[in-house]
Amino acid sequence: MIQNSTLIHGTATVIPLKELETSLTEKKKLIIKFGVDPTAPDLHLGHAVILCKLRQFQNAGHTIVFLIGDFTAQIGDPTGKSKTRPSLSSQQIEDNLKTYFEQVKKILDPEHTIIRKNSEFLAGITLHHILQLCSKVTLARLIERDDFAIRISEHRPIAMHELLYPLMQGYDSVALHADIEIGGTDQTFNMLMGRFLQEQYGQKPQIVITMPLLEGIDGVQKMSKSLGNSIGLCDRADQAFGKLMSIPDALVYRYLSLLLSYETDTILHIKNDVASGILHPMTLKKQMAHDIIQKFWSRLQADDAQQKFEAIYQHKNYSAATPIALAKDFANPCWIVDLLKAIQAVESSSQARRLIDAGAVSIDGIVVKEFKQMINWHSGTIVKAGKMHICTII
Repeated sequence: MIQNSTLIHGTATVIPLKELETSLTEKKKLIIKFGVDPTAPDLHLGHAVILCKLRQFQNAGHTIVFLIGDFTAQIGDPTGKSKTRPSLSSQQIEDNLKTYFEQVKKILDPEHTIIRKNSEFLAGITLHHILQLCSKVTLARLIERDDFAIRISEHRPIAMHELLYPLMQGYDSVALHADIEIGGTDQTFNMLMGRFLQEQYGQKPQIVITMPLLEGIDGVQKMSKSLGNSIGLCDRADQAFGKLMSIPDALVYRYLSLLLSYETDTILHIKNDVASGILHPMTLKKQMAHDIIQKFWSRLQADDAQQKFEAIYQHKNYSAATPIALAKDFANPCWIVDLLKAIQAVESSSQARRLIDAGAVSIDGIVVKEFKQMINWHSGTIVKAGKMHICTII
């Protein structure tokens, strides 16, 4: 048994578990690797699941290496992709990195976190070294990946640089001499490649710990900003609270487990209380949302966010809606899509169209029915977009 069971609580798999038990028993300081490709500027609660596990290892005295995949982001991780993903430019990567460190510091102790970029050891790699690396892995092994196998069976192309991605990520572990790598279950193949390559280079193979993927607010697909179902660590606390309140009731227990580390027995007890009517689902969901905001934002912000939610959505007191000031030169009348973008309710015209087509956009209580509709606005205008985005224009 692992002496500190907290370190394996909530994990999906530990490969191999016996090696982790031995490493922790030896009480030596371990190097824990976590890699992130900066494909978007914001981290979200899905990332927080892994960051919280890293913090637990950090609290136990181990070294966290937060690896920014600025080089591999130019390749594009093919994991779960049905087609080749466009590579990011160096400028896009730098732009996305700007807020990463501030977001990470919400969870990890910055004084005990080593931040590295894999361009440090991959950008200068020679063709000879690449060929040597490729010689250690067979094509048959690479195409064992589910996403590659599916694309081959469907006669869809796989670019050569995509085949190199797992090797590059695996080589990161060689360069860092990682003892453990932690990532989502969708990264299992890549992390095991790191374990394999370390053996090929004469190193002790890393232990692989996978964490469950957190479903987004739609309750179906994994949390992803590109899917529009994420709760960003940079979101305003009241926005994040509203999004948390919008998740399906059945997903609450998943969030309690993965984000708040509730034990299985505790969750079972809560489920029984809900089923018997002792605990109302709305009360449970508000407590969950409050505790998550308190953990990743602050207690004060959690209190304010809950009060605002209750005032607006339960008591229909729209005076509590978030005030948003429009630019002095903002058009009046204006196109509804421009207004929704200005109040940060949507990021794209297509997203705005979906909300409008669903009848989920209203101005001062009047539903917007036309995508091309022009809006006359004034100070005090109430704009509602979707279930959880209500603001007052000032």
